[in-house]
Amino acid sequence: MKTRFDPTTLEIYRALFTSVAEEMGIALRRTAFSPNIKERRDYSCAVFDAKGRVIAQGDHMPVHLGSMPMAVAATLDEIEFAPGDVVAVNDPFAGGTHLPDVTLVSGVFRRETGGRGDAEKRGSPRPRIAPSPRLFFYLANRAHHADIGGATPGSMGLATDIYGEGIRIPPIRLVRNGTLDRDTMRLLLANVRGNVERRGDFDAQIGSLKTGATRLLEIIERRGEREATEYAAQLIDYSARLMRHTIASIPDGVYEAEDALDDDGVEDRPVKIAVRVTIKGERATVDFSGSAPQVIGAINAVEAITVSAVSYVFRCLVGGEIPASAGLMQPIEVIAPPGTVVNANPPASVAGGNVETSQRIVDALFRALSQALPDRVPAASQGTMNNLTIGGIDTRTSQEFSYYETVAGGMGARPSLDGMSGVHTHMTNSLNTPAEALEYAYPLRVREYRLRRGSGGEGKQRGGDGVVREIETIVPARMSLLADRRKRGPYGLHGGSEGAPGVNSVNGQPIVAKGSHELKAGDRIRIETPGGGGWGEATS
Repeated sequence: MKTRFDPTTLEIYRALFTSVAEEMGIALRRTAFSPNIKERRDYSCAVFDAKGRVIAQGDHMPVHLGSMPMAVAATLDEIEFAPGDVVAVNDPFAGGTHLPDVTLVSGVFRRETGGRGDAEKRGSPRPRIAPSPRLFFYLANRAHHADIGGATPGSMGLATDIYGEGIRIPPIRLVRNGTLDRDTMRLLLANVRGNVERRGDFDAQIGSLKTGATRLLEIIERRGEREATEYAAQLIDYSARLMRHTIASIPDGVYEAEDALDDDGVEDRPVKIAVRVTIKGERATVDFSGSAPQVIGAINAVEAITVSAVSYVFRCLVGGEIPASAGLMQPIEVIAPPGTVVNANPPASVAGGNVETSQRIVDALFRALSQALPDRVPAASQGTMNNLTIGGIDTRTSQEFSYYETVAGGMGARPSLDGMSGVHTHMTNSLNTPAEALEYAYPLRVREYRLRRGSGGEGKQRGGDGVVREIETIVPARMSLLADRRKRGPYGLHGGSEGAPGVNSVNGQPIVAKGSHELKAGDRIRIETPGGGGWGEATS
């Protein structure tokens, strides 16, 4: 029998727990060193109950948030937390996404307070034994570090296995009993570029966890242990009920679709994503059998990425607010066969699975669901994050630098509205690095930054336009590009036309969308991002 709850109190707790995650994000952003975190906001924060179930998330990066619960679960399988511990993990095969995304996890403990023991009341000289601290919650944040080692600056190059992508971190203690483990930190910093910036970002993540713990303990102090833990569980149940209701509103049936990535960067052939969505009553099964086998290049996705994309798509279908808790996925089964591009086995290269394949999974899912919900699903957005990394020696400081960003593009047209232009969509929720911040932090110069007019697909509702971003390097450097939707543009729906594919060049000469290049001082990298697809037939 379920515990009765007060709806008003439930909403108060939804706001309370969400505010903890949001404040963690603010603390992380304000104290981070790298522009990628403090300017682009490439991070996410979440609150978990004592069982490791997510109960609240900030409005951060969808690709992080849907996969972070699996990283926390893998961490709890390996580590028994004590007060003051902070555990780091980035292993994609242990709930991570790709190596630059480093997750930190900590427990929130509170020493239970009680009355004096019977022996003390009787005046016994025996000393009172202090009660052990009790664990009430876990906290986690995930931040994309601008470099985590590997063969190329930015750790987003075209490696053919995970060992070439950077340092792989299984769940390990970074802080023990409140004290930084300096040996562990030295080991990490010895394997990355720009280690002063990396150290600053790790410190910001640790501080963010402390902020979250302080706020959660305040909630417990104010509302009481029993009520806080009960309503954490109620939030999970409430999310599950809302998701079941949403699935029940989709007509029963089987809906199938396919899409593809241009190539894996090594072999010049499309990489298929196939999905079969079965809706039956209040449950959904999302089956990716038929997707391509895992590939040599860096676009393999791990299971956490695929689950994250499914969670994102179905959350988009919910009308109104829904607590971002573990209940979201209770009515949904995901079938992602091991050894495929949507659930790769180690030691597959996975840098692009997080940023490129996740977007194509979303495109395939929405295309399938558009058959069931033709008036609710948008056309395809740009379908890529246009990952650009540049690294070398900054002659102003004689220090290594590593610049990373994703570049916005066009949003797909919606059934009743045009798509927005120059925005990050779907699995990313980041910003473009402001030109002033980029030029201040790195030996780079922004030569052009504007909308790519006319790149959105035609239709009754027009797709949003992409972006033109041209960057000049003022020192010799090495760049890597990891992008997609260059050979075929984002699809339109219901008679709308495709958006324009993306274009890349160095000094006006076309370059492939996945690869690395040596640059001289004065070289210019130009990225023209895809426009979104159109929706409906255009009217004359």
